[in-house]
Order: sequence, then structure tokens, then C-alpha cells
Amino acid sequence: MKNNFIIMALFLILLGCSQQQKEKSKDNEEIVEKELSHDELMASVLPKAHNIKTIGVLVYDGVNSLDVFGPRYILSQIMGAKTQLIALKLGNVTSVTGIEFVPDTTIDQVNSLDVLVIPGGFKGTIEAAYDKEVQDWIRKIDKTTTYTTSVCTGAWILGSTGLLKGKKATTNWFRAKEMLAKYGAKFTGKRYTKDGKYWTSAGVTAGMDMSLALLEEIVGRNYAEGVMLDVEYDPFPPFEGGSPEKTTPEVLQFMTTMYAAGVDPIIAKLEKEKPEVTSK
Repeated sequence: MKNNFIIMALFLILLGCSQQQKEKSKDNEEIVEKELSHDELMASVLPKAHNIKTIGVLVYDGVNSLDVFGPRYILSQIMGAKTQLIALKLGNVTSVTGIEFVPDTTIDQVNSLDVLVIPGGFKGTIEAAYDKEVQDWIRKIDKTTTYTTSVCTGAWILGSTGLLKGKKATTNWFRAKEMLAKYGAKFTGKRYTKDGKYWTSAGVTAGMDMSLALLEEIVGRNYAEGVMLDVEYDPFPPFEGGSPEKTTPEVLQFMTTMYAAGVDPIIAKLEKEKPEVTSK
């Protein structure tokens, strides 16, 4: 498919087509066909007016590529907005699975955004959550945003800035309640959570759910539904799983142990290296 749903909208404008739409009559018994005029069709699908002009996705070595590119694809469909991948430093970024990609700019070049997306990952995510430069930049950008968002363990980075204190939020399932409590946030256990301008999602694929919901809020339901059809987002997994509640106990125990073995040494090391806070 084309990279941008907007192209399809422009195609409709050039085509000047009309479409038949089936609707139920008032008594809900008879199905009637309503032919939409070209103007009616365009009015029903084109996005509503909005003030979103700049969207930035924070990227760093060790980020999860789907955390980045799922939301980026969906949010890049917002007409009139510029979407950028913003790295911590110059040079290419390598994801947690070894995918190398080219960012558009770096944090020292970006002073404001309308939408900020903070994706998660593994080691790089934990390190970013202890990086004062990253925290300071997020707090600065948050002063200008209409929406500040996170995907998966990206909530650990966002939480480390103090911006989620007192907020409802969600994140990756691993020690989710404990990790958010560490930052003063209340874990909801939902696929995505909105608290004011702060939107957070659960692990990886939930970032697309959140992005579609955010897209609906910004540009309207029909346009968001068009984007949803463009990517044919209609998940139907081959077997049940994907959350602690739906995963078999032995698999959940294995994954929890594996995550802990990787996460705990990194956090212990960074906690030990963290500068001591002295009271004045």
C-alpha cells in the first residue's frame, strides 16, 4: 500500500467518485441504499481541523523498532504535520534486534513539539531512564506538547522525568505496577491509558492501539478508520496469549525469570552509579 493514507484521499478528489452506502431504515427492518455525493463522501472522510504541526519519536540504540515504526506510521498520516525520528546523538540508531536506521535529527536540535512519542526497548531504555540529559530534554519538550506519549517500557523513561507522578498510566507487563509506582504513577492494566495530555500504552503492539485512538482524537473517527483499513489493522492471533492473564503459567514464569535476569543487573549497576542527592 501507499505510504500515506492522504494519497487515497487525494485520489478520491481527483476521481470525483460517489459511493453507495447501506443504511438501516428507522424501523431497523429494511436495508436501504444511500448514494453519497462526492462532496458528502469527502466531508465524511477527510480529517477535522487540528493544530498538530510537529510530531517527534525519540529513538536510541536498543529501542524496539515496532515501538517506533508502528506509531510513526499511524501518526504520520496526520495531514499538515511533520513527523521526525529524534536521536540522542548524531549517527544511525540500531534497534534491540539489530535493525539500523537513520534518524532525522537529534535532541539538541529540537526545542518544541506538538506530539512526543517515547518508545521502549531493553537496556537502552533503562539507561535512558537514568540519563539526566534525556530527562531534561523531555521535560523541556513537554512544556510545548499537546500530547506526551510512551509505548511499552518507554513509560519508564517518561516516568523517570517525574511527569507521570499522580497520573494513571500503563506500560509493559513486567513488574508494571511496581515500576510505575516507583515514579508515582498508578498502573491501570489497560492496553492504553489517557490521563490529560499524557497517553501511555502497554507492550509493543499496544502502541498501535494507542496511536489509532490518538489519531481519532486529533482528526476524527472516519479518517482514523481509513488509516486503520489502510494498514488492515484487524488482529486475529493464531492462539491465545500476549498478556499475563492469557499466557500459560509455565511460559509466564519463564518469561518473568528471563526478563528479571536481564533487567535487574542493569538497574543495580545504574543505581550504584547514580549521583547521591545531597540536601542543602
